[in-house]
Amino acid sequence: MIPVLEPRGPVLLFGGCYSNLQATQALLDEADRLGIPPNQIICTGDVVAYAADPVATVDLVRASGMHVVMGNCEESLGYGAADCGCGFTAGSACDLLSVAWYAHANASLDDGARAWMRGLPRRIDLVIGGRRFAVIHGGPGSINQFVFASAPDSVLRDLVASSGCDGVIGGHCGIPFTRVADGKLWHNPGAIGVPAHDGTPRVWFSVMTAQGRDIAIRHLPLEYDHAAAATAMRTAGLPPGYADALGTGLWPSTDVLPAAERANGGLPLEFAPVVWSGKS
Repeated sequence: MIPVLEPRGPVLLFGGCYSNLQATQALLDEADRLGIPPNQIICTGDVVAYAADPVATVDLVRASGMHVVMGNCEESLGYGAADCGCGFTAGSACDLLSVAWYAHANASLDDGARAWMRGLPRRIDLVIGGRRFAVIHGGPGSINQFVFASAPDSVLRDLVASSGCDGVIGGHCGIPFTRVADGKLWHNPGAIGVPAHDGTPRVWFSVMTAQGRDIAIRHLPLEYDHAAAATAMRTAGLPPGYADALGTGLWPSTDVLPAAERANGGLPLEFAPVVWSGKS
C-alpha cells in the first residue's frame, strides 16, 4: 500500500541528510521559520551517508515527525547489506570512498534505527492542486537510479509514465532541478547533506505550493554551520574528501556525473520560480 499525503498548504521537499546533523537541524529551523509543519515535510531518503553523525541525524528526523521515503542507504543499512547500494561503478572513486563512510554508519546504528529504516515506504504519493506526484528516491523502478537534469525528454517522460502519476519527485543524484517533459514534471529538490557541486557551501531544498490547478515550485538554498559538520567528519576519522566538499562546494569525485553536469561543476546554481500547469 502506497501512503498518500493530501496537505492543505505548502510542502517542503528535500533529500540526502547524509548524517549531516548541522544541516538537518538548519532545515528544520527553516521549515519552522516558513511556517511549514513536519507533517508537510517529505524527505526523499538517504538520511544516513557521508557525514559524521548517523545516530543523531536519524534520531532528529524520527523525532521531527516528517515523512521519509526509503533511500538506498536505508535499504542497505536496514537489511545489513555489505555496501551502500548507491549504484556507483565498481572501483570508481565514489565506490572506494563509500567504504569508509558506510562502515562508520553501519557500526553506529542500533537495531531500532535499522528497524525504522526497514519500515520506511519506498514511495509516497503526494496529491496537491489536484495533481498526483510519486515521491521516490531514485527511479520508479530502481531505488538507486541516477536521474539528472540533462536526461533526455524521452527518458523523463517514460519514467513519469511508469509511475502512473502526473509527475515525480525524486532524489539520489544530489543536484536539484526541475524539468517538464511533454507536460510531465520531474522535480529533484536537492540534498542538504553535501553541496550540489556548484562551488558554494550552500545546500538545497524546495517548497511546492498549489495555486489553483497550477503548481508553484521554489528551489531554495540553505545556509548552515558547514565548518562544524566538516570538523565532526574529520574528528570521526572519515576520509577528507567529503569534509572538504562541505566548504569548497566541490565533490571529491565526479564519476557519477553525466558530461553536462560535469561541465557545470563549480558554477553557482540559480533558480527562477517555476509554475507548472501540466501542459507541454
